[in-house]
Amino acid sequence: MEIPFTRWYEAISRRRSRRKFEPKPLATKTLKHIRSVCRVFHPFPDARAVLVTESPEKVFRGAIGSYGKIKGAPVFIAFIGDMDSRSVHEHVGYTGEGIILEMEAMGLNTCWVGGLFKPGAVASLVNLDKNERVLAVTPVGYATKHLSFEEKLMAGFGLAYRRKPLSKMVIGLKQSQWPDWVRLALEAARLAPSRINRQPWRFHVERGSIAVAAQSSRMEIESVTSERLCCGIAMLHIELAAGHRSISGEWQYFDPPLVAKFETESAEP
Repeated sequence: MEIPFTRWYEAISRRRSRRKFEPKPLATKTLKHIRSVCRVFHPFPDARAVLVTESPEKVFRGAIGSYGKIKGAPVFIAFIGDMDSRSVHEHVGYTGEGIILEMEAMGLNTCWVGGLFKPGAVASLVNLDKNERVLAVTPVGYATKHLSFEEKLMAGFGLAYRRKPLSKMVIGLKQSQWPDWVRLALEAARLAPSRINRQPWRFHVERGSIAVAAQSSRMEIESVTSERLCCGIAMLHIELAAGHRSISGEWQYFDPPLVAKFETESAEP
Protein backbone atom coordinates (compact mmCIF):
# COMPACT_ATOMS: atom_id res chain seq x y z
CA MET A 1 0.00 0.00 0.00
CA GLU A 2 1.32 3.43 -0.94
CA ILE A 3 1.17 5.81 2.00
CA PRO A 4 -1.38 8.61 1.45
CA PHE A 5 1.03 11.23 2.81
CA THR A 6 -1.19 14.32 2.70
CA ARG A 7 -4.35 12.53 3.86
CA TRP A 8 -2.64 11.13 6.96
CA TYR A 9 -0.51 14.22 7.59
CA GLU A 10 -3.64 16.38 7.74
CA ALA A 11 -5.21 13.92 10.20
CA ILE A 12 -2.34 14.33 12.69
CA SER A 13 -3.47 17.69 14.07
CA ARG A 14 -7.17 16.73 14.14
CA ARG A 15 -6.89 13.49 16.03
CA ARG A 16 -7.77 13.26 19.72
CA SER A 17 -7.88 10.12 21.85
CA ARG A 18 -11.42 9.23 22.86
CA ARG A 19 -12.58 6.66 25.39
CA LYS A 20 -16.36 6.90 25.32
CA PHE A 21 -18.22 5.86 22.17
CA GLU A 22 -21.75 5.80 20.82
CA PRO A 23 -22.97 2.18 21.15
CA LYS A 24 -23.93 1.77 17.52
CA PRO A 25 -22.57 -0.68 14.96
CA LEU A 26 -20.37 0.38 12.08
CA ALA A 27 -21.69 0.06 8.54
CA THR A 28 -20.67 -3.01 6.56
CA LYS A 29 -18.89 -0.80 4.02
CA THR A 30 -16.91 0.87 6.81
CA LEU A 31 -15.88 -2.46 8.32
CA LYS A 32 -14.81 -3.71 4.91
CA HIS A 33 -12.55 -0.68 4.44
CA ILE A 34 -11.02 -1.02 7.93
CA ARG A 35 -10.32 -4.69 7.35
CA SER A 36 -8.73 -3.87 3.99
CA VAL A 37 -6.49 -1.18 5.49
CA CYS A 38 -5.34 -3.57 8.22
CA ARG A 39 -4.47 -6.12 5.58
CA VAL A 40 -2.74 -3.94 2.97
CA PHE A 41 -0.90 -1.46 5.22
CA HIS A 42 1.77 -3.95 6.19
CA PRO A 43 5.09 -2.13 5.74
CA PHE A 44 7.08 -4.51 7.98
CA PRO A 45 6.96 -8.31 8.16
CA ASP A 46 7.17 -8.27 11.98
CA ALA A 47 4.11 -6.05 12.62
CA ARG A 48 0.48 -6.48 11.68
CA ALA A 49 -3.01 -5.34 12.61
CA VAL A 50 -6.21 -7.35 12.99
CA LEU A 51 -9.75 -5.97 13.15
CA VAL A 52 -11.89 -7.69 15.80
CA THR A 53 -15.63 -7.20 15.35
CA GLU A 54 -16.72 -8.83 18.59
CA SER A 55 -17.62 -6.60 21.52
CA PRO A 56 -14.40 -5.28 23.08
CA GLU A 57 -15.92 -4.69 26.52
CA LYS A 58 -14.11 -7.66 28.09
CA VAL A 59 -10.78 -6.58 26.61
CA PHE A 60 -10.36 -3.18 28.24
CA ARG A 61 -9.80 -2.45 31.90
CA GLY A 62 -9.63 0.83 33.79
CA ALA A 63 -6.66 2.39 35.53
CA ILE A 64 -8.46 1.96 38.85
CA GLY A 65 -11.48 -0.28 38.53
CA SER A 66 -13.66 1.19 35.77
CA TYR A 67 -11.93 4.59 35.86
CA GLY A 68 -10.54 5.44 32.43
CA LYS A 69 -12.10 2.35 30.85
CA ILE A 70 -13.04 2.29 27.18
CA LYS A 71 -16.84 2.28 26.89
CA GLY A 72 -19.26 1.68 24.05
CA ALA A 73 -16.86 0.97 21.16
CA PRO A 74 -18.37 -1.53 18.70
CA VAL A 75 -15.03 -2.96 17.45
CA PHE A 76 -11.32 -2.77 18.10
CA ILE A 77 -8.03 -3.36 16.32
CA ALA A 78 -5.19 -5.42 17.76
CA PHE A 79 -1.60 -4.46 16.91
CA ILE A 80 0.60 -7.56 16.88
CA GLY A 81 4.37 -7.95 16.77
CA ASP A 82 6.85 -10.76 16.20
CA MET A 83 8.98 -10.65 19.36
CA ASP A 84 11.97 -12.23 17.59
CA SER A 85 12.47 -8.98 15.70
CA ARG A 86 14.85 -6.35 17.10
CA SER A 87 12.73 -3.45 15.81
CA VAL A 88 9.30 -4.90 16.55
CA HIS A 89 8.16 -2.11 18.89
CA GLU A 90 9.03 0.68 16.48
CA HIS A 91 7.36 -1.20 13.64
CA VAL A 92 4.17 -1.84 15.59
CA GLY A 93 4.00 1.85 16.55
CA TYR A 94 4.57 2.95 12.96
CA THR A 95 2.06 0.47 11.53
CA GLY A 96 -0.59 1.10 14.15
CA GLU A 97 -0.40 4.86 13.81
CA GLY A 98 -0.91 4.65 10.07
CA ILE A 99 -4.10 2.67 10.60
CA ILE A 100 -5.25 5.02 13.36
CA LEU A 101 -4.71 8.08 11.14
CA GLU A 102 -6.72 6.41 8.39
CA MET A 103 -9.54 5.90 10.91
CA GLU A 104 -9.38 9.63 11.71
CA ALA A 105 -9.46 10.49 8.01
CA MET A 106 -12.59 8.32 7.72
CA GLY A 107 -14.31 10.30 10.48
CA LEU A 108 -13.90 7.57 13.12
CA ASN A 109 -12.42 7.89 16.60
CA THR A 110 -9.71 5.86 18.31
CA CYS A 111 -7.45 5.66 21.36
CA TRP A 112 -4.02 4.04 21.64
CA VAL A 113 -4.17 1.54 24.51
CA GLY A 114 -0.83 0.00 25.43
CA GLY A 115 -1.33 -1.09 29.01
CA LEU A 116 -4.96 -1.02 30.11
CA PHE A 117 -6.14 -4.08 28.21
CA LYS A 118 -6.17 -7.81 28.84
CA PRO A 119 -3.65 -9.52 26.53
CA GLY A 120 -5.13 -12.94 27.18
CA ALA A 121 -8.61 -11.79 26.20
CA VAL A 122 -7.28 -10.27 22.98
CA ALA A 123 -5.20 -13.37 22.20
CA SER A 124 -8.34 -15.49 22.44
CA LEU A 125 -9.91 -13.41 19.66
CA VAL A 126 -6.99 -13.33 17.20
CA ASN A 127 -4.73 -16.02 15.78
CA LEU A 128 -1.21 -15.48 17.10
CA ASP A 129 1.85 -17.22 15.73
CA LYS A 130 4.31 -18.81 18.15
CA ASN A 131 6.49 -15.75 18.66
CA GLU A 132 3.81 -13.08 18.34
CA ARG A 133 2.42 -10.85 21.07
CA VAL A 134 -0.33 -8.22 21.18
CA LEU A 135 1.50 -4.99 22.02
CA ALA A 136 -1.36 -2.51 21.81
CA VAL A 137 -4.99 -2.13 20.80
CA THR A 138 -7.35 0.65 19.79
CA PRO A 139 -11.13 0.90 20.04
CA VAL A 140 -12.78 2.13 16.85
CA GLY A 141 -16.13 3.83 16.54
CA TYR A 142 -17.92 7.15 16.77
CA ALA A 143 -17.14 8.99 19.98
CA THR A 144 -19.84 10.72 21.96
CA LYS A 145 -20.38 14.34 20.94
CA HIS A 146 -19.04 15.72 24.20
CA LEU A 147 -16.14 14.59 26.34
CA SER A 148 -17.29 12.47 29.24
CA PHE A 149 -16.43 13.50 32.80
CA GLU A 150 -13.79 10.76 32.92
CA GLU A 151 -12.28 11.90 29.62
CA LYS A 152 -11.98 15.43 30.94
CA LEU A 153 -10.28 14.11 34.06
CA MET A 154 -7.90 11.95 32.02
CA ALA A 155 -7.00 14.91 29.83
CA GLY A 156 -6.52 17.17 32.82
CA PHE A 157 -4.43 14.83 34.95
CA GLY A 158 -2.35 13.60 32.02
CA LEU A 159 -1.96 17.02 30.42
CA ALA A 160 -2.87 15.07 27.29
CA TYR A 161 -2.77 17.89 24.77
CA ARG A 162 0.30 19.74 26.06
CA ARG A 163 3.56 19.29 24.24
CA LYS A 164 7.13 20.06 25.17
CA PRO A 165 8.81 22.79 23.08
CA LEU A 166 11.08 21.59 20.31
CA SER A 167 13.99 23.36 22.00
CA LYS A 168 13.86 20.66 24.72
CA MET A 169 13.68 17.80 22.21
CA VAL A 170 16.09 18.66 19.40
CA ILE A 171 19.87 18.88 19.10
CA GLY A 172 22.15 19.24 16.10
CA LEU A 173 21.61 21.69 13.27
CA LYS A 174 20.49 25.13 14.40
CA GLN A 175 16.79 25.82 13.98
CA SER A 176 17.51 28.78 11.70
CA GLN A 177 19.13 26.33 9.28
CA TRP A 178 16.30 23.82 9.15
CA PRO A 179 14.70 23.38 5.73
CA ASP A 180 10.92 23.63 5.67
CA TRP A 181 10.37 19.86 5.59
CA VAL A 182 12.44 19.39 8.77
CA ARG A 183 10.40 22.00 10.62
CA LEU A 184 7.14 20.35 9.53
CA ALA A 185 8.47 16.89 10.35
CA LEU A 186 9.54 17.83 13.88
CA GLU A 187 6.27 19.63 14.58
CA ALA A 188 4.41 16.54 13.39
CA ALA A 189 6.58 14.27 15.56
CA ARG A 190 5.95 16.58 18.51
CA LEU A 191 2.20 15.91 18.14
CA ALA A 192 2.61 12.13 18.24
CA PRO A 193 0.66 10.37 21.02
CA SER A 194 2.67 8.65 23.73
CA ARG A 195 2.03 6.66 26.87
CA ILE A 196 0.75 9.00 29.61
CA ASN A 197 1.91 11.81 27.30
CA ARG A 198 5.55 11.22 28.30
CA GLN A 199 6.83 12.36 24.89
CA PRO A 200 9.88 10.09 25.29
CA TRP A 201 11.56 10.94 22.00
CA ARG A 202 14.58 13.10 21.28
CA PHE A 203 15.71 14.21 17.82
CA HIS A 204 19.11 14.91 16.27
CA VAL A 205 18.95 17.02 13.11
CA GLU A 206 21.69 16.96 10.50
CA ARG A 207 21.61 18.12 6.91
CA GLY A 208 19.25 15.77 5.13
CA SER A 209 18.38 13.60 8.15
CA ILE A 210 16.50 13.36 11.45
CA ALA A 211 17.55 10.78 14.04
CA VAL A 212 15.12 9.55 16.71
CA ALA A 213 16.19 8.36 20.17
CA ALA A 214 14.22 7.16 23.19
CA GLN A 215 14.90 8.84 26.50
CA SER A 216 13.66 6.68 29.32
CA SER A 217 13.42 8.13 32.80
CA ARG A 218 13.25 4.57 34.14
CA MET A 219 15.30 1.51 33.32
CA GLU A 220 12.52 -1.10 33.43
CA ILE A 221 12.26 -3.13 30.23
CA GLU A 222 8.53 -2.37 29.98
CA SER A 223 9.20 1.36 30.03
CA VAL A 224 11.96 1.19 27.42
CA THR A 225 10.00 -0.99 25.01
CA SER A 226 6.87 1.15 25.40
CA GLU A 227 8.92 4.23 24.58
CA ARG A 228 10.31 2.59 21.46
CA LEU A 229 6.75 1.89 20.32
CA CYS A 230 5.95 5.57 20.88
CA CYS A 231 9.05 6.48 18.88
CA GLY A 232 7.68 4.35 16.04
CA ILE A 233 4.59 6.56 16.04
CA ALA A 234 6.77 9.69 15.87
CA MET A 235 8.75 8.10 13.02
CA LEU A 236 5.64 7.80 10.89
CA HIS A 237 4.73 11.42 11.65
CA ILE A 238 8.19 12.51 10.45
CA GLU A 239 7.85 10.53 7.24
CA LEU A 240 4.32 11.82 6.59
CA ALA A 241 5.40 15.45 6.93
CA ALA A 242 8.39 14.84 4.66
CA GLY A 243 6.23 13.08 2.09
CA HIS A 244 3.69 15.90 2.26
CA ARG A 245 6.56 18.14 1.04
CA SER A 246 7.56 15.55 -1.60
CA ILE A 247 10.70 14.60 0.33
CA SER A 248 11.44 10.87 0.28
CA GLY A 249 13.86 8.91 2.39
CA GLU A 250 14.63 5.68 4.21
CA TRP A 251 15.00 4.61 7.85
CA GLN A 252 18.21 3.19 9.28
CA TYR A 253 17.82 1.35 12.60
CA PHE A 254 20.09 1.39 15.65
CA ASP A 255 20.46 -0.23 19.06
CA PRO A 256 18.99 1.46 22.19
CA PRO A 257 18.80 4.21 23.22
CA LEU A 258 18.97 5.29 19.56
CA VAL A 259 16.03 4.14 17.51
CA ALA A 260 16.39 5.11 13.86
CA LYS A 261 17.44 7.82 11.44
CA PHE A 262 15.43 9.14 8.48
CA GLU A 263 17.82 9.97 5.66
CA THR A 264 16.43 11.80 2.67
CA GLU A 265 16.93 10.71 -0.89
CA SER A 266 16.40 14.27 -2.05
CA ALA A 267 16.63 17.60 -0.33
CA GLU A 268 15.03 21.00 -0.67
CA PRO A 269 17.24 23.65 -2.23
